[in-house]
Amino acid sequence: MTAESAAAGTAMRQVAIVGAGIAGLGLGIRLKRSGQDDFVILERGADVGGTWRDNVYPGASCDIPSTLYEYSFRPNPLWSRRFAPGAEIHEYLREAAEQEGLLPHLRLNCALNEARWDPDHECWQLDTAKGPITARALVMAAGRLSEPRMPQVSGLGEFAGRAFHSSRWDHRSLAGLRVGVVGTGASAVQLIPEIASDVESLVVFQRSPAWVLPRNDRAYTPTEARPSRSELARDAEELFAARLHGSPAAAELERTAREHLHGQVPAGRLRDLLTPDYEIGCKRAVFSNTYFPAVQRSNVVLEASALQAVDRTGVMSLAGRRYEVDVLIFATGFEATRPPFARIVTGRTGSLAEHWSTGMTSYASTVVHGFPNLFVLDGPNSALGHHSAFEVIEAQFDYVLGALDHLRAGGHPLEVTETAEQSYTDLIDRLAARTVWLHGNCSSWYRDGSSDRLTLVWPERATTFRSLNSTFDPTVFISP
Repeated sequence: MTAESAAAGTAMRQVAIVGAGIAGLGLGIRLKRSGQDDFVILERGADVGGTWRDNVYPGASCDIPSTLYEYSFRPNPLWSRRFAPGAEIHEYLREAAEQEGLLPHLRLNCALNEARWDPDHECWQLDTAKGPITARALVMAAGRLSEPRMPQVSGLGEFAGRAFHSSRWDHRSLAGLRVGVVGTGASAVQLIPEIASDVESLVVFQRSPAWVLPRNDRAYTPTEARPSRSELARDAEELFAARLHGSPAAAELERTAREHLHGQVPAGRLRDLLTPDYEIGCKRAVFSNTYFPAVQRSNVVLEASALQAVDRTGVMSLAGRRYEVDVLIFATGFEATRPPFARIVTGRTGSLAEHWSTGMTSYASTVVHGFPNLFVLDGPNSALGHHSAFEVIEAQFDYVLGALDHLRAGGHPLEVTETAEQSYTDLIDRLAARTVWLHGNCSSWYRDGSSDRLTLVWPERATTFRSLNSTFDPTVFISP
């Protein structure tokens, strides 16, 4: 959409939010509660919920205690379990959207095709599946778990069976079929025990084993009081000590995981294959009491090498072993460090993808130099490796609301200075240098593939993030 079309009369929105998951809905609720109605939420899907709408594989559930995995301003006293099932989280988000009055602001089945900063009219011009939109401020709340990552595997297009990503689950029965699962991360560890007893055979392709911790889950009784959010938050913050390279806390956590493995898998070749050679915590935490028993079933094979090639009826591992399969499931994660939306967002001097060509950078994990009036939620260095995502996202809500208040009062666009972004990037690098994410033989999706920088995780406690990044500071923005 051009500046001319904006001048021709396209209605101006104060805020356009892209994505109706946790971040997009939460910001919408905060806007609505503060009396602001001039916003729209664009969602490419047919429903709200983001990650929890998409990930409906068997066993999908949260790995953060339920009482921490909710909006602090919208508590749910009725979680059924200590770790909520995915469908329950999805329903929580759907109810929030409806009961908080967001439905009139939602544009479902409305993908963003392009967003371009219009310097003449000082606004964002959006090309969407349902027509053009002009907005003074643009909030990208697309998340980091929205675009499935599919490995480049020779011959996949020739496969005669069913092949799909775990976040695009094929609901047809797997009973009696020969199945391959690629990956041993959080999704794989949840779904493998759920399908292993139904299939004829199951081969699990493991590039590197995961440290698996006990999953202390249980159902709540209907009248039972849920744990205190503040107590759970304090407990979670203590876990950050185990993310510091060489720390006693990390050693203790590894002992717990090793005892869990040894308690469920007898000494021998399989236990050796399931034992990681990297420091615990450098990859996403995995919790399960059923994964190790599942891979010991007589109909399950752990293939301790990557998937190399696919033909019409089977698959070949990097180690040269071939397996006949009817179904191939890719539990291979998401395009997280290089979010695809960055390619379609163009600021003052180029695209967000170009700006992030050597890894995502920002100021306050929310604003980016060269992109006026743009706010990115759950983006650069805003994931937590020890705590609930809601802790960081809610701090970002406070920051964005402060910025929007300033915009309404001041009038001129907000663009953070290059110096401020570089200073924040330097801080991230200093904090990251002492963590397990940059040490301990670790290779994970938290690090950028080009620069090897830590670009996804906030390398400190959640309370520190809130202290530094929840209050909007106009002094770091370019003066008009």
